[in-house]
Amino acid sequence: MSAVNSFGAKDVLNVDGTDYEIFRIDKVDGYEKLPFSLKVLLENLLRTEDGANVTAEQISKLGAWNPNAEPDTEIQFTPARVVMQDFTGVPCIVDLATMREAVKDLGGDPESINPLAPAELVIDHSVIAELFGNDDAFERNVEIEYQRNGERYQFLRWGQGAFDDFKVVPPGTGIVHQVNIEYLARVTFVREVGGVLQAYPDTLVGTDSHTTMVNGLGVLGWGVGGIEAEAAMLGQPVSMLIPKVVGFKLSGSIPAGVTATDVVLTITDMLRQQGVVGKFVEFYGEGVGQVPLANRATIGNMSPEFGSTAAMFPIDDETLNFLRFTGRPESQVRLVEAYAKEQKLWHDPSVEPSFSEYLELDLSTVVPSIAGPSRPQDRIELTESKDSFRETLTKFTADAPVDGIPSNKVSVDNNGEVFDLDHGYVGIAAITSCTNTSNPSVMMAAGILARNAVEKGLKTKPWVKTTLAPGSKVVTEYYNKSGLTESLDELGFYLVGYGCTTCIGNSGPLDTPVSEAINEHDLAITSVLSGNRNFEGRINPDVKMNYLASPPLVVAYALAGTMDFDFETQPLGQDSDGNDVYLKDIWPDAAEVQRVIDESIDTEMYTSEYGSVFDGDERWRSLPTPTGATFEWDDESTYVRKPTYFDGMKLELTPVTDIAGARVLAKLGDSTTTDHISPAGSIKADSPAGQYLAEKGVERKDFNSYGSRRGNHEVMIRGTFANIRLKNLLLDGVEGGYTRDFTQEGGPQSFIYDAAQNYAAQDTPLVVIAGKEYGTGSSRDWAAKGTSLLGVKAVITESFERIHRSNLIGMGVVPLQFPAGETVDSLGLDGTEEFSITGLTELNNGVTPKTVRVVAKPTADSPEGKETVEFDAIVRIDTPGEADYYRNGGILQYVLRSLVTK
Repeated sequence: MSAVNSFGAKDVLNVDGTDYEIFRIDKVDGYEKLPFSLKVLLENLLRTEDGANVTAEQISKLGAWNPNAEPDTEIQFTPARVVMQDFTGVPCIVDLATMREAVKDLGGDPESINPLAPAELVIDHSVIAELFGNDDAFERNVEIEYQRNGERYQFLRWGQGAFDDFKVVPPGTGIVHQVNIEYLARVTFVREVGGVLQAYPDTLVGTDSHTTMVNGLGVLGWGVGGIEAEAAMLGQPVSMLIPKVVGFKLSGSIPAGVTATDVVLTITDMLRQQGVVGKFVEFYGEGVGQVPLANRATIGNMSPEFGSTAAMFPIDDETLNFLRFTGRPESQVRLVEAYAKEQKLWHDPSVEPSFSEYLELDLSTVVPSIAGPSRPQDRIELTESKDSFRETLTKFTADAPVDGIPSNKVSVDNNGEVFDLDHGYVGIAAITSCTNTSNPSVMMAAGILARNAVEKGLKTKPWVKTTLAPGSKVVTEYYNKSGLTESLDELGFYLVGYGCTTCIGNSGPLDTPVSEAINEHDLAITSVLSGNRNFEGRINPDVKMNYLASPPLVVAYALAGTMDFDFETQPLGQDSDGNDVYLKDIWPDAAEVQRVIDESIDTEMYTSEYGSVFDGDERWRSLPTPTGATFEWDDESTYVRKPTYFDGMKLELTPVTDIAGARVLAKLGDSTTTDHISPAGSIKADSPAGQYLAEKGVERKDFNSYGSRRGNHEVMIRGTFANIRLKNLLLDGVEGGYTRDFTQEGGPQSFIYDAAQNYAAQDTPLVVIAGKEYGTGSSRDWAAKGTSLLGVKAVITESFERIHRSNLIGMGVVPLQFPAGETVDSLGLDGTEEFSITGLTELNNGVTPKTVRVVAKPTADSPEGKETVEFDAIVRIDTPGEADYYRNGGILQYVLRSLVTK
């Protein structure tokens, strides 16, 4: 309960005879002009005002928000709940288990470490599309998933029993974001606080950047690193600056032949050009009411691709309709409506809030699009896709052109089926990812297109790996009811699992003869997926170019078999009479898509599938589950190990020191993503992580993915900066997890992990230098954890992505930026220098320096004649809360000390 009520905001709302304590936002001057998202933050501050962390001054400043001013007011946001997926969730629970022991060592009560905010984890990132193209693919993939991940799942089951307010949705259920919008999200949250029943907006942080999907439901939340999520679970508010809010007006309606995916790729393109990093985006206007909830969720989901923190839609009748349709109790729906209207959170299209910036999209102008080959914001109109592909392909191969396109055609015999393979051929066509698989309009369109193709006698090309991984079992229900499953199966789109497969690198291997031909002849093979991420090296190690497309276009490209294809002028094949069949001949009619949806989806599907969502199948229920307040670590485990973050930690603060004699571990270019930094995808046998597992007796076939082994810091340290497409500019033309090891004479090429170990043995601190947009992509906590554990003390870049910058601080690594207008190259830094950074010790005096002095001196490894470089780097510790975390050596250390000294 709020200890302070400076604005007299506390009131009572009665709904259906039940009294709820609420905190009225209309008690704060200026509330009426605030965007929806800031009204939610205003309520949050009113309810948590304590005079210390949350003050009346902060609340007044939010009410008096100036949309045009640069953000400068820090506030403490307390989310109602935390949602996690298993890749990022396992390390969270590992850390909580470790913290229990650390609290005990510091003289506290281990059971004081408990989620104080409800936490829900959905296991959706572990299934890999190993088997495909047959009707037992799903069962076999789940079986393999349990064989590989049994240790982790046992650990999570222990956590569910050991921690209060922590629930786990078992494997094979669905994608976390779809489960969130269809079941977990409350829109209006109810919780007993201090013996009083409170109602307040449902808000959250999630350990997946696409947590923003729930923004489409009027729920404010965004992705954070696992580090921040752990702190939120332990009652720590999220420190943030009141953001700028970009108003995005929607008008018109989507034309025939255009999908929600096309809309979201268009919006992504527009907002990337606008520049919305660190800002909220909010959709408003008359057109909002015409946007179905599924489309709102699709748009909200792509917020990380825009670069925004959140992408909000307000609460209106469409919100209520969706809640009813997905089986929420009528009492909850009535509460949502009553609360939203009482708190002025109900959408009124006639009222235009104040916004920092304005954009507008007439939906009728959207055209079919794809995006690629390596960034989601690189949109290509479908009519230009062939020309764009041909132009781009020259960057991926130096082979001579044949008929205007680079070619290196090879013959492949795949189990008796012989076909040619060449640059640009589609190796993977995957209906996958939360963005689209939770949207019935595009999923039904894919099914109907498949049916139409089968009726015309069309077949997918034999070299294409075709997979279907829906966001929940409800999708299978409506595919079965509509009779479309058979057609999808006929084209090879058999169910492979319910989870984030291809989009996160769990595409599974290509057939061996195909893979061997690709690698032997260095073919630039492509993938087409209905996902949201297509970064280099992410989808599959055999695939160089990755394109995002709507589910029906994924099917179309599987029929075409190549990206070198013009759907308007080239036929997909011939019908039984020998007539050419074009995409327009099989493209689903919008009215038919809606009719099939209306006939095939009902509320009972949701109530049935989610009625026992936490129970799991027989495999889950029969897992042996450890018990006890603290976890019994297995020293032989290669999945779950006790990390070293708290080793030697004392109750007293260790003073911050300047950095002296540091060497450069990596010199990186622009748009280095968390995929480049954090261990992700498959584990190569000859990598440090692969060597470690082999030494532990793990067979290569059981290496599994980095994501599945996030609970083992030994694997993860070895996989940090180990992406196969990483370009460390300390080396010329080399890709992968390599660097120059300056502990050796001449600085020979070495694995990054091995070099870091050698530097650690000499007590040499490390720095990373890079370009713009450092740390974009998924909110991978291991991108920061691994950086820290490798011994990196500072990362110096032109600009940072929001979550990764925060996570670096949370792990005790200081993020620094080059002076405005300066770059690695303009300053003449080549990475051979020895770095000293002074001025950080000001933090010991309670002051966060705006800049620190960086001196980069030439060494024996530097080119002859190189001179010392000096500059003032901008310290990107942006809030007092972040400064506290850094002073403590990290956010978890700060929380631990806070709990023990209470």
